[in-house]
Amino acid sequence: MKSMFRIALVDPNDSSRGMLKKLLLGIDIVWLEAESSRYEFFPDVVVQTQPDIALVAIDADPTAGLQLVAKIVHDLPHCNVFVTSSSQEGSLILQAIRNGAKEFLNSPLKIDDFLAAIDRIRLQKGGQSGESHSKPTQIITVCGVSGGVGCTSLSINLACALAQRDSNTVAIIDLDLAMGDADVWLDIIPDYTIQDVAENITRLDYSLLKRSLTKHDSGPCLLPRPVEIEDRAPITPDELKRVISLLKSTFSHLIIDVSKSYNPLDVAALEIADSIVVVTQLDLPCLRNVVRLLQFLERYEKLISKVKVVVNRMGLDETQISLNKATETIGREIFFQLPNDYATMVESRNNGVPLIVQAPKGKLTRAFEQFAILLDGQVTEETTSEEAKKKRGLFSFLGGAPK
Repeated sequence: MKSMFRIALVDPNDSSRGMLKKLLLGIDIVWLEAESSRYEFFPDVVVQTQPDIALVAIDADPTAGLQLVAKIVHDLPHCNVFVTSSSQEGSLILQAIRNGAKEFLNSPLKIDDFLAAIDRIRLQKGGQSGESHSKPTQIITVCGVSGGVGCTSLSINLACALAQRDSNTVAIIDLDLAMGDADVWLDIIPDYTIQDVAENITRLDYSLLKRSLTKHDSGPCLLPRPVEIEDRAPITPDELKRVISLLKSTFSHLIIDVSKSYNPLDVAALEIADSIVVVTQLDLPCLRNVVRLLQFLERYEKLISKVKVVVNRMGLDETQISLNKATETIGREIFFQLPNDYATMVESRNNGVPLIVQAPKGKLTRAFEQFAILLDGQVTEETTSEEAKKKRGLFSFLGGAPK
């Protein structure tokens, strides 16, 4: 889970203070410790409550507000002071920074800007404060080179494997707006979909987005595609980024399952990803499409470096192209191989339960657990030796571990 940030707020203007309070109360990682309508009383409030962040709205009296910033920084140096103002005058911003403000945010405050500021504070602390701060949210976008290669099954089972760690919170976003079936894999009949998010995007806050998520018993939450095909959500790339910003405030991992059309919305999901998992099988049409997809991704700055090619259904039949030939064809190493276990996977899909429930000790389930560890980079002292043994055993039938 993300660390909780305790916040104290001061704004003499009742209307804008009410708007700020409403915004803060809609964010799960924020605890509104105190609020004040008087600048002169706020230093005592801060000393008594010891908040992580002091949010100072200075429009009511910029001079008094900036003096307050300097006093808070002096009296409580470990408190991060955020200033918010409708003025973007350079001298005002400069004075706020000189007085010790960590952030100068435009008013009316937008939740995206506020969450981004919190992320910057979290990174600056680097987990060295008294609290244990988790690493930034990891965004994994899963894309396929052909229909039926197993993108959704990979997304679902990877999410479930990641969610088994107590420190992880995982959400899946189904961006195949026409033919997505992530809800089927988890046997979920959602009350809300991405369509509801799109229709309320102008007033979207975390509480509304949270109601649109459906949590599965195995751990991950799902934001599904629209119920009706004609109800393709009119969500834009910028709006998707706003949704992602909100989800990042609570979830440690976001898994995005994109469509095969590679439209602007899909490209946006690729651009915001930390890892792009390209799913393929070892047949000629798939491998040729891997090459085409890689060429497509090379047109966008920094996308190609995020790519991790995953071979699904390894060992499906004897006519599969060899790994050596595959790497030669696509011009890069295979990041991971998932063994073929068609019967178990079909049974899992038809029952609407993930592999970790359907076959907790199956070889394919173990493969997904290993995949989650490698992709997440969470190899701890406790898991290093044991997981290395499992990894060697798991891939013995493949002639070696994946590179």
